[in-house]
Order: sequence, then C-alpha cells, then structure tokens
Amino acid sequence: MDIGFIGLGKMGFPMCRRLIEAGNRLIVYDVRPEAVAEMVKLGAEAAKSPGEVADRAETVFASLPSLDVGMKVAAGDDGIIRGNRVKRYVDLSTTGSRFAVQVHDILKDRSIVQIDSPVSGGVPGAEKGTLAVMVSGPLDEIELIRPALSVIGKVFVIGDKPGSAQTMKLANNFLSATAMAASSEAIAMGVKAGLDPAVMVDVINAGSGQNTATTQKFPKSILTGKFDYGFGMGLMMKDVRLFLSEVEHMGIPTEVAQAVGRIWEMAHTENGAETDFSRIAQTIEKRTGVEMRAKKKS
Repeated sequence: MDIGFIGLGKMGFPMCRRLIEAGNRLIVYDVRPEAVAEMVKLGAEAAKSPGEVADRAETVFASLPSLDVGMKVAAGDDGIIRGNRVKRYVDLSTTGSRFAVQVHDILKDRSIVQIDSPVSGGVPGAEKGTLAVMVSGPLDEIELIRPALSVIGKVFVIGDKPGSAQTMKLANNFLSATAMAASSEAIAMGVKAGLDPAVMVDVINAGSGQNTATTQKFPKSILTGKFDYGFGMGLMMKDVRLFLSEVEHMGIPTEVAQAVGRIWEMAHTENGAETDFSRIAQTIEKRTGVEMRAKKKS
C-alpha cells in the first residue's frame, strides 16, 4: 500500500518504521530533515512538504504535536488539501472532537475523507505495534486502511461520526493523567510515613489500586529517577486541557477533572513542556518533601 506519513516524532517515527517493515511504500515529511533522512535509510521516500506527500499518495497519515500544526498540515498553503492524489486523511494525533469536525468540513469541500484515528499506548506501544488505535469515519474507508492500522496496534472502530474517536481518546488520556497524579500523591504519602516506594508499587500492582502509572510509569521512570517514559509534559498538558474544554462545552460537571487539571498545570509550569510527563512525580515530591526512588541494592 502507498502511504504518505507526516510527522516523524517520538510516536510517528516508530509507527512509520513498522509500516515500512510490513511492506508498505512510505512517502514521508517532517520539519526536521534529520528525521526524514533516518526514515529514508529504512526505505521511505522523502517529500518536501505535506502538499507533495498528498500529490504522491492516496492515503496520508499524520502524527502531529498541536492543533496549530494540524491545521497547517491539513489546510495550509502547502497542506494536504493542495494535493492532487490524496483521497483520505488519517489523523493519528490527539485533537479533540470539535477540531476534528472542523478539519472534516474543510477537507470535505475537496472530496478528501477525514478519518480520526488517535492512538494510545505511548512510545513503547508504537515501537511494539501494540497501540490502541481508535477510529471513526466512513466504515468503508476504515476497512480500506484497516490492514495498515493493524500494523501499529489493535483497531477499535468507534463509529462513523466525525470526532467520535477523538472523544474516546480524550476520555482515555484523562484517566491516564488522573492515574499519574493520584498515584504520585498516594505513593508520596506512603513514603512520607516511612514506606518503601518500590514495595508500595508491588503491593498496589497486586491489589485493587493497580493502574498504568503503577504498572508502567513508576517502575520504568520514577522509581529509577530516569524520568524518561517518552511522552512530553506539553503533550499531556494539551490532552488534559482539551478534555476540560470539551466537557465544559458539553456542560458536564467535572470536580475531579478540575483538580487533576490544576496539578498538571503546576507540573507543566515547574518542569516545562519539553520534559517527560513522568516529572509530575517531582512536583508532588516537592510539596511532600520526599523522593519516590527505589532503594539501591547493595
């Protein structure tokens, strides 16, 4: 299958690599020439702009960091809307449903099908091909790209309404953000009382408190002090803000979400957008006067 791919960041690069390894022909673009060069070494073909990608492939995937970049890639002066060959645009980014509908309506005027396909599972999932791939759009179009999506993870068809997959993704990421914030506070409380954080994580993972923060983020990045899980603080902050914006638009009361949002805003301010999102634990540590690190084995 000929696939255009725009955005070779921490998530986009491994997804693109897996598509090449599965035998697909990839035409790629990224604002960083070095990322494009690395992908060309793996067998991809380079393009000089999103518009050129859309001139050379009927199906264009994108994995992008922000709504501004997403709009520029989709409908900018040299965006995929200018391409002469593109028939479908598969957005793997997290944008929220209202933005997805906006892009859908813009592309529809050029007879380009918008397919929302945000993913969850982080960099490890992208590398292993075990992402949760949420998809919404015309069902016949989804079936055409299902083989490619199956290369990067498990496909869940959410519906045919534009933006439905984005709603699902924001719900998922809000729970992930909440788990990180709540787990950090719970484990910091135990450490303050004299408990070993590594033992706490083991107990939690054997009990009812188990969640992705305790099974994955704490063992890999927090107990070790590496803070290198692979997902940016700015990206998580974007997702939390999108969730809060969408629920406000729907008129839904969100006492828990508001509290979670405040904690992430503090972590974002203190650590910076470019840091790893696992550093929210350090924000909690500063306020409790502890460090949640595994004891070094003698």
